[in-house]
Amino acid sequence: MPEPGPSFDAAGALKLREVRQFLRRSHGVPVAVFFAVAYALGSMIFGGMLSLFPLGGGTTVEILTGSGTGQGWWNYPGLLVIAPWGILSLPFFPTIAMVVVAIGVGLGMAVAVGLIIRLVRPSPEEVARSKAVGALTGLTPAMLSLVTLGSCCTTTAAATGGIGLIAQASGTSTANLLLNNWYLGVVQIAIVWVALFGQELLLTVYGGLLGLRSTDPRPIRYAAPPIDRRWVVGAALRGVLAVGGLLWSLAMLAEWTTQPPAGAGGGWWFGWIVQHQLLAGLAVGAAFFPAGAYRLVRGLRAGWGRLAGGLIAVGAVSLLVWLPPSLTAGGLDSLPGQVLGALGAPAAWGAISPGPLTGVALVLRWSVEIVAPAGFALAALIAPEQAFRPMLATLARSAPAGAPGAPPGVRTSSVTVPRPADAPRATMTEARVGASEAP
Repeated sequence: MPEPGPSFDAAGALKLREVRQFLRRSHGVPVAVFFAVAYALGSMIFGGMLSLFPLGGGTTVEILTGSGTGQGWWNYPGLLVIAPWGILSLPFFPTIAMVVVAIGVGLGMAVAVGLIIRLVRPSPEEVARSKAVGALTGLTPAMLSLVTLGSCCTTTAAATGGIGLIAQASGTSTANLLLNNWYLGVVQIAIVWVALFGQELLLTVYGGLLGLRSTDPRPIRYAAPPIDRRWVVGAALRGVLAVGGLLWSLAMLAEWTTQPPAGAGGGWWFGWIVQHQLLAGLAVGAAFFPAGAYRLVRGLRAGWGRLAGGLIAVGAVSLLVWLPPSLTAGGLDSLPGQVLGALGAPAAWGAISPGPLTGVALVLRWSVEIVAPAGFALAALIAPEQAFRPMLATLARSAPAGAPGAPPGVRTSSVTVPRPADAPRATMTEARVGASEAP
């Protein structure tokens, strides 16, 4: 994934400015509305919120204010409609989650259609590699959202498969997620909108190559990096960190389904904030913005940054080493403790139950969600140059102006990555490139 240059507007990106402007310029708003409505209807039908069958009689509309048992409070107030054409049930938070996800899917699919239409029309500024990146990234939000289709309050077999995937990724059981279906809605929103943010970066960086007008008054032109061994390694590392960091962050919310945060002690909060969110935030940030994360990590070596760096180090080390039973019982997580729990060791040995996962699913969760974020955090703190070097090789760059096949009117900009004193210095191209030069 590319990374924008120094004029990048983070606030505008979070509001999906490029996505929205692309849809307006390409007249894709009606397409977005169509896909959003189609997804919402599909979710309601597959999720059991909408049942269409002839009932006869009149129409009854009722607002439900509670279950009477105090359970499932996030579903209330809810709307229940019984009509001659069927039954419509709209619980509170699942309905909000469905609407938000439907909007995200509509935006993603509309941009995908617009990009595909534009990419099949060759232009001098388009390159084959940018076409592939554009088409795949444009389809990403819709493909990810389909995995959890209707899982907000589903009872169908199709959505049960999606719930099973979420349960395995979160280290909990399908029954627990069905009981706490608010978590499924949060997962849907997070996955779709993180993918949409990746799509926003695509339009920001490669918009010029795709023939799009930039909203930046000083437009920057980018070219895709060469596909070589370093690019493959860096792209794989960014993918693992993005997926692992996002899932590890959401795993905190999954733990809230069994350990309510209001009654949690200091150990639980230390685990949630330091072990989960700090490590996950660094992993996701490095996956989306390697150059920016590299500069941030180097800044953690001085002043108040050392405090944040120390907390990240403590979180990573405590997650990767064995912890005594007094700490694991207080809420701290530990990979060796989970391994002991999977082997059937008693809690007196510091063993932690890994949940219902076994076999390959458990190993994947350990490696992607725990080892990858924690290991990368330690490597980045100890040797940031070596840790970020593969990912910096994947960033968008530009060839010198006038070079064969280079986008016109652009020049390169690079960041110097220090090496050990006994080794020569090397220059790595980062996502930031020079502004277009006047003709």
